[in-house]
Formats: sequence, C-alpha cells, structure tokens
Amino acid sequence: QVQLVESGGGLVQAGGSLRLSCVVSGLNLRLTYMGWYRQAPGKQRELVVTISRGGTTKYGDSVKGRFTISRDNAKNTVYLQMNSLEPEDTAVYYCAAGYVTDNLYWGQGTQVTVSS
Repeated sequence: QVQLVESGGGLVQAGGSLRLSCVVSGLNLRLTYMGWYRQAPGKQRELVVTISRGGTTKYGDSVKGRFTISRDNAKNTVYLQMNSLEPEDTAVYYCAAGYVTDNLYWGQGTQVTVSS
C-alpha cells in the first residue's frame, strides 16, 4: 500500500523559513517522480516543484530562488526547504509521487500560513 505523509507545516512570519517533509512508503523512491503542489483557498492547485527519478527539477515561477527540493532515498523522504516566505505562499501543500506522472499518489496535505 502506498502512503505519503507530509509534515513540517505551520505558521511563520513573512521572510521566515519552513522545511516540509514527505515520507513515502510502498514505492521505491529511486524510481519515483516526486512533486510538491499547493492549493490556496479559492484557487486551483498549482505546481511548486517536481523532481524526476534522475534528479531533474522543475520549479514554479513564483518560488524560484526561494524554495529547494531534495530527496533522501535511504530515508524514503523528500524535503521542501522554503525560504523568504511571503503571505502569497499561504496554502495547503501536498506531496505527490509515482512511477509515472499520470498516476500519482497524494498525501493528505500540510497547512502553511505566512503572516505579514
């Protein structure tokens, strides 16, 4: 059974940092496409960043230079380091994973709130 569990969300002031974690079970992380997505109230879900099994990353324009994705295959964990947070980053952040991009598994989400 595939399971993704996010953690690390919370309330932070603008300019602060948070690190999100996503622990994956049931998939071989070395063969897995991973991604972080977010959804703010009243908005569509948007891509934050993805990382291919080969390590190629793709960042959303709004987070380039501020957010960094990394993966620890030994711990089956993917991280999202978020720096210079802005109120516009407030959203529920979701981790997604899969062997193919059109069949992804999703976590339950973790709330990130950035106060001005």
